[in-house]
Amino acid sequence: MLGTRDLRARIEATLRQDWQRLFSYAHRLTRNRDEAADLLQSCAVKALAAPRGPDSEASLRAWLYTILRNAWVDQLRQRLPPGDDATLGPTGAELWSFDDRLIADLTVRRALERIDGQHREVIELVDLAGFRYAEAAQILAVPTGTVMSRLSRARLALLEAIEGQNIRPIHSGRRHVA
Repeated sequence: MLGTRDLRARIEATLRQDWQRLFSYAHRLTRNRDEAADLLQSCAVKALAAPRGPDSEASLRAWLYTILRNAWVDQLRQRLPPGDDATLGPTGAELWSFDDRLIADLTVRRALERIDGQHREVIELVDLAGFRYAEAAQILAVPTGTVMSRLSRARLALLEAIEGQNIRPIHSGRRHVA
C-alpha cells in the first residue's frame, strides 16, 4: 500500500488518464449523462479521500472502477424499493446514420439494454472497457472463473438479443393496387 501523499498523486494521474473511460462506464451504468458525471465526481472524491489504495497502476485503475461501480450500486439501492430489480430509464434518442459502423454500434447498444444486468455489466467491463478477466473479477468481487462463465453466457445472450432485433416490415392491412 502507498502512503497518502503518493497515493493521492497516483490517483489524480490515473483519474486524468482514464477520465473519459470512467465517464463512459458511468454513463453505461446510469444511462444518463448528468448522473454519470455526478457518479464519476463521487468516485473521484471517494478515491482521493481514501487513506490507502493499491500499489500497482493496473490495480489502481481497477480500484477506481470498483469505487465507481460500488457508488452506482449504492445509488440504486437508495432509489429502488427492496427486491426491485428495475433498471434506470432509457438512454435517450440516438442519431441515425447510414454508416455501417454506427448501425452496428446502435444494434449492440440496443441489444445490451435488453439483456440481464449481470450480463451487460461483464460485457461492459471486459469487451467495452478492456479489462482483463482478473481485473473484472476484482471489480465485481467474484472469482475469475465466474467472470469467464458470465461473459460466455452474456455474449450468447447479446447475440440472441441482436438476432431478435431483426427489422420486419409493418403490414398496414391495406392492399396497394399497382
